[in-house]
Amino acid sequence: MRTIGVLTPGHPAVLDDTEAEPGPGQAWVTTEYSGVSAGTEVALVRGTDPHHRLHWDPDVRSFSRGPVAGYPVTNLGYMEVGLVTESRADGLAEGTRVAMAYGHRTGRCADPASMHVIPVPGDLDPLLGVYLAQMGPICVNGLLHATAQFAGPGGGVGDGVRDRHVLVTGAGVIGLLSAVLAVRHGAADVVVEDPSPQRRAVAETLGLATVDADGAWEAVKQRWRHGPGDAGADLVLQCRGHDSALATGLKALRPQGVVVDLGFYQGGAEAVRLGEEFHHNGLSVVCAQISRVPRGMAADWSRPALAAVTLDLLRERGDDVRRHVVTDVVPFDDGPALLADLAGRRLPSPPLQAVLRF
Repeated sequence: MRTIGVLTPGHPAVLDDTEAEPGPGQAWVTTEYSGVSAGTEVALVRGTDPHHRLHWDPDVRSFSRGPVAGYPVTNLGYMEVGLVTESRADGLAEGTRVAMAYGHRTGRCADPASMHVIPVPGDLDPLLGVYLAQMGPICVNGLLHATAQFAGPGGGVGDGVRDRHVLVTGAGVIGLLSAVLAVRHGAADVVVEDPSPQRRAVAETLGLATVDADGAWEAVKQRWRHGPGDAGADLVLQCRGHDSALATGLKALRPQGVVVDLGFYQGGAEAVRLGEEFHHNGLSVVCAQISRVPRGMAADWSRPALAAVTLDLLRERGDDVRRHVVTDVVPFDDGPALLADLAGRRLPSPPLQAVLRF
């Protein structure tokens, strides 16, 4: 099989690799589509992700000095759709289309007992299946973290946004999907902030109100005035890996508001001043990461459950997502060049969502 990896920083390539043949209870999935996650993958192409700068101790779960991850990186990506072409697994018949997170590989030995294998129903555009296994669940998990903050672990997916005023910082894929999820689950008002007029235009085609990053927090404070000394967003879904976006989110919150942070930062946070609004308004920042749902909610919110909420959204808004969010579909063999151009900032109009076609 073939996979897209990174030979050395700045040099992605198609690599030859091997994969075990399916054993009992397993199946072979032949890849059809694989979505590109520009933030995470570009960090690996550049070598700026924390694992390539610091030592990660999985026991104490901390970074420190020591041996770091090296190159080559043999696997990139986490948004795959494929067909089961050989099966020795009960309930996973040949011809079944599934969504998984295994990287830009031409195929994968799937073991439903140890990995998430999400069926892609026949009424969904197969390409949109790239969002089912991980990208959509990332966004649903963000809403769950809001629920945990506002309603506690017994709440449902919409209890953190329902009847609340929500600012979404960042109109990338995660920001756009999170925003339409918030609307679907009953938010009183949703505004998307982004510095790019092109990305704000995409948000507006999805029916979302937008604001430029410059002056965003003032606009939000004027839009949502709740009473004397009480203006701003109840909740910020922070979806950019930039400290300036987190700083904007904190300034935009009303007293005792919450930032749920879905961004992947690769540097410091010089723009974030914890002695300012964070301190004076009693604010909270919580990281929502796909490797864990909020404490006390794991029993009800497995990955298939997160995928089911994503599927409901795609059934309602899939045509819009396909038309406006998925901007580029390119052949698998062109993937390394695309990643190199993204990492080198050589594209005058970078894709919002690129998908590799196999």
